[in-house]
Amino acid sequence: MTDTNTHTTTDANASDATRTESANDRALRTDGGSPASSDGTDVRIGVDVGGTFTDVALSVDDDLVTAKVPSTDPQHLGVLEGLRKACDDAGIDPGEIDEFAHAMTVSVNALLERGGAETALVTTEGFRDVLEIGRQDRPDLYDLEAEKPEPLVPRERRFEVSERTTADGVEEPVDPDEIRDLAATLRESDVEAVAVSLLHAYADPENEERVAEILREELDVPVSASHEVLAEFREFERTSTTAVDAYVRPAIDRYVGRLVEEAEAAGVPAPRIMQANGGIADPETVREHAVTTTLSGPAAGVVGAAATVDDADVEGLVTFDMGGTSSDVSLVRDGQAERTTDAEIDGLPIRTPMVDVNTVGAGGGSIAWVDAGGALRVGPKSSGADPGPACYGRGGTEPTVTDANVVLGYIGPETALGGEMTLDVEAARDALERLADEAGLDGALEAARGVYRVANATMTRTIRSVTVERGHDPREFALVAFGGAGPMHAAALADSLEVDRVVVPRPGGVLSAFGLLAADESYDAVRTVGVDLETADATETEAVYDDLVADVLADASDPDAARVELAADCRYAGQSFELTVSADDEFDADAVERRFHEAHERAYGYALDESIEVVNLRATATVPGSEPTVRHEGPGDALVGTRDAHFPGAGTEPRETTVYDRDRLEAGATVSGPAILEQAESTTVVPPTWAGEILADGTLVMTRGGDSE
Repeated sequence: MTDTNTHTTTDANASDATRTESANDRALRTDGGSPASSDGTDVRIGVDVGGTFTDVALSVDDDLVTAKVPSTDPQHLGVLEGLRKACDDAGIDPGEIDEFAHAMTVSVNALLERGGAETALVTTEGFRDVLEIGRQDRPDLYDLEAEKPEPLVPRERRFEVSERTTADGVEEPVDPDEIRDLAATLRESDVEAVAVSLLHAYADPENEERVAEILREELDVPVSASHEVLAEFREFERTSTTAVDAYVRPAIDRYVGRLVEEAEAAGVPAPRIMQANGGIADPETVREHAVTTTLSGPAAGVVGAAATVDDADVEGLVTFDMGGTSSDVSLVRDGQAERTTDAEIDGLPIRTPMVDVNTVGAGGGSIAWVDAGGALRVGPKSSGADPGPACYGRGGTEPTVTDANVVLGYIGPETALGGEMTLDVEAARDALERLADEAGLDGALEAARGVYRVANATMTRTIRSVTVERGHDPREFALVAFGGAGPMHAAALADSLEVDRVVVPRPGGVLSAFGLLAADESYDAVRTVGVDLETADATETEAVYDDLVADVLADASDPDAARVELAADCRYAGQSFELTVSADDEFDADAVERRFHEAHERAYGYALDESIEVVNLRATATVPGSEPTVRHEGPGDALVGTRDAHFPGAGTEPRETTVYDRDRLEAGATVSGPAILEQAESTTVVPPTWAGEILADGTLVMTRGGDSE
């Protein structure tokens, strides 16, 4: 391999090309050798669309090629550009790709930007305002001016029908003529999607099935029915989740349909889509169940972390994904990503199973500003990919976290953006100088220190929310850092949390894309039963499980290869919320009781001698995927040079800092801080008192307390 000492990086600082290598110099390939073979034996690609950049990971046998291009609108253009770029760098034709996995932000963008479909809601007479009433909680208890988010469906598009179903069954059937008249009204109102959520449809969906059937016959728009989206009790959450599904469904249908067509034209297999539950699914499934695609990309990152980092000798992993727009934090325990069914996006409850990801608006492109009280703030507004941070030289003038990292010396003035565009260091300084004037700080350097500190404090609070606030001691976990900017901030976060180990996977700059290569196929189903555990009839319970299993296996690409797991949501009598515990193929009430007591004690510190209710039954089908094998044979001669950098707690004077080309570091190589490791998609900062080691697969493990130079 030719010398790549001129190859340096920023935190997701890519343009439409992401390397300074020559056509024959594949610096990003983990084997450190010749271009990937094109014999088509096992070629897989994962493409993840983020708010700022689209990441690509291409696996050919055990060779890995990565790329990063700006995200586009529409998103599929950037996806195809990234796909073609990775294939060009690997020396293969896109037609040689065997598998294509994809994560996107279409649905979450539609929710955050309120850019979804004109949606109507059909519900039981008297329950038109469930979406607006919601629950009586609010994010700030003492804020007298607190406002709830606007419902996705305004009141004028919420319609009632005469019907009545109780938890015991149908008491008043629907009138088909009334539903046809309603369909005519909806047709005249030009709605683009319909959500149907009737009272107690989770217990007996007969009326809701009839309403949905007639509306689908009469209308040429998608109809989402609550018993198909979320067969659980709690009418507000069920209605909200169904409304979200209907709201994003046309956008998902258009996007996935277009991407399938474009992929076919390029000779690429149809993409399998990452769901929020951490599993991939075929395009038709996600087009019919659009709500499952929310938080698709963050879920892929957590899957990638779980696949690349061994957590055997720690309590678990805290995953920290810092990209251009936001930072995502999650937990991995026993090799599995933590999941939840209690999530919100922009105040909208979504109760489908998903990887438990906490997101905060602090990324590399997050804009720093001064609030009315004179305090320095960071985010959630982002500069995006165009114009981007001031240092990108694309016309951006507002100070960002990336600009602060440039001024602090973590990103050097010689850093090139794809070999075409160098960093504009003076533009970064000017932006931070203006921020310093506004905040009353002493120059650009002090402003950069402040931005770095505020962004880190925001992310530290988020990590505490998934560890300390849930009874976990973060000191017993390893912090896994990825995303374009994550490795640059990780050691500083670990210092504040007293975490001793930081792990930066080899493909850390594009780990969400890499996670797509490692993801299993996964499907979930749930049904509310509401029975007392002590008196639950095992035969009836197993019959419900049989139905759930049939549902999830019907979606699986290979039912014979699927692994099915059963679970039950339980609570003590009188409680309002449940804990999920595993169940056996042959329902064993004693085993469920024991597991629930243990789970309750872990979660809350105590167990009760009270009767237990089984609220919901769940089934998950998983078709295991094959994790890509990553080899790393860095050729050595990795020293790039030195530059001055500023570190928290190291005084006001800069420290001379060694700069390495990470791709050239050999397995077994050790690095003492202060040091900076550069690669095409991310930069890793090793502060003073930290040290790092390169593992056999190229993973960097940093430990606190190492000798400083």
